[in-house]
This record gives sequence, C-alpha cells and structure tokens, in this order.
Amino acid sequence: MKLPTTLVALLFALAAHAPLHAQVPVVGNPDHESMLVSKDPALAANKRLVYDFWREVFEAAQMDKVEKYMAADYIQHNPMVPTGRQAFVDFFSKIRKPSPVEAKIKAPLVAIMADGDLVMLAFAREYPDPKDPSAKYTTTWFDMFRIKDGKIVEHWDPAMKRP
Repeated sequence: MKLPTTLVALLFALAAHAPLHAQVPVVGNPDHESMLVSKDPALAANKRLVYDFWREVFEAAQMDKVEKYMAADYIQHNPMVPTGRQAFVDFFSKIRKPSPVEAKIKAPLVAIMADGDLVMLAFAREYPDPKDPSAKYTTTWFDMFRIKDGKIVEHWDPAMKRP
C-alpha cells in the first residue's frame, strides 16, 4: 500500500511536534559489594582502595586518613581543586566538616570499573531541569583515579570551572 504524499508529509509534521521520549533515569546500584569483586586480586584491591577513600575521606571528610589513601604528590585534574595531597586536605577541610564514616558510599553509585592502574566510579546525579525549574533530570558523573604502589596518585572528573 502506497501512502499519498500529503499524508506522509502530515505524519512527518505531526512527528516533529510530538513530545520527545523522556530519558531513562540514571539510578544507583545498591549492591556495592558485588561491584568491588574482581577475578584479579590487584584490581579488587584498587577498587577497594578507591571505594574506602571515597567513603572515609571524600564523603566523611576524615582528612586525618588521607595519608592512608593518597600519595603526597597527588595530581588533581579537577580545575576547581588544587593539586597535591595537602592542597586537597586544605581545600576540602574548608568546605566539609568531619562526619561518621558510612558502611557504603552514600552517593548513588552506578558502577565501579578497574583496568590496570585505573579505577572509575560512576554516580547518578540529579539536577534541576533548565527548561522546567519544577522538574529534575538525572545524568552520570565519573571520577577516575590512578593507583601506584597502593596509593591514589591522580584524579580526573568532568568538572568545569564555575564563576
């Protein structure tokens, strides 16, 4: 069956004005322990190191534990945070107060991936929708760490400079 040209044009016009399908929301994986497992013991240890650093130092702001996890010459690629372990401590001590360490990462963790000396954490993040201030949307945030000799030596994330 061949559709008349005007009907095809009308269908395209209606489709162009139809609302787009909403995104599939990003959600965390509640089973953190399964994400820490690896057949390779070195990868499992690197995942655990980053996971525990995130819980104890980043989320709980227990800066007295930073030497356990981070090398003194730590390299920071986030443009808002200075490089170096002491610079990290100084920066986060100003904006966070110590709190109890939780058994699991509090942020909605989507995945933990490890390859060689790199470990990446993927998180779900929720933001206000700029097109509709009463609505929110989710996206994914990534933090990647390089491990050397059992310490975090480098960090990357998609952060951008803010005014």
